[in-house]
Amino acid sequence: MNTPGPVRGFRYYDLLVGGMVAVLLCSNLIGPAKVCTFTLPVLGALTFGAGNLFFPISYIFDDVLTEVYGYARARRAIWAGFGGLAFASMMTFAILGMPPSPDEPFNKELQPALEVVFGASWRIMLASMFAYWIGDFANSWVMAKMKLWTRGRWLWTRTIGSTIVGEGLDSITFYPIAFAGIWSGQTMLKVIAFNWTMKVLVEIVLTPVTYAVVGFLKRREGVDIYDEHTHFTPFSLRDEGEQHAPRA
Repeated sequence: MNTPGPVRGFRYYDLLVGGMVAVLLCSNLIGPAKVCTFTLPVLGALTFGAGNLFFPISYIFDDVLTEVYGYARARRAIWAGFGGLAFASMMTFAILGMPPSPDEPFNKELQPALEVVFGASWRIMLASMFAYWIGDFANSWVMAKMKLWTRGRWLWTRTIGSTIVGEGLDSITFYPIAFAGIWSGQTMLKVIAFNWTMKVLVEIVLTPVTYAVVGFLKRREGVDIYDEHTHFTPFSLRDEGEQHAPRA
């Protein structure tokens, strides 16, 4: 029988949170600046924002955190990511808004380059943070609930199912906020559908990696959380302390 135990430290939790925040910041700040095109057999040319290739990795971190450590601890990681995005956005606007020194010749090249790469509009910054918050919490909620419904079986159904919901909400939140009135409705629907499909495919392709990481962490940490008594509100940083030994 699994019973809650006292709260204790974990070996890898902090490292996973740090990795999740790093991937999130890089995919949101660096990735959107570049559009890539790959030509594939049968499918032909595929064009997409570079960030879309790496952003799903943050959802894999979210899946692993929820599966191993539970919703409450994944919730703390999501808020850490949100705080990192908010700070990076404020820092970006502040640095770009500072007057460059006329005494430094390199500023004539650097300032325009920074504005091109990091000068996203306030709408895009807001859309990115809002979409991430909704999508990641939805992903973690579905992951934790499905674990209870499936009694811990069929991990792949949880990782893929939660990504379908989370990435779907992320996409239908981000693009209307960022580009409504700029893009046509047809273009927006096409971009949403393509990016959502691509992100889910990344999750599917990396499913074996998720299995390996989850198995390793459960063995090394000696826990397997079932959120039977967790409060699923996103508006909390409380570590509710549920800890169970891995089920046989």
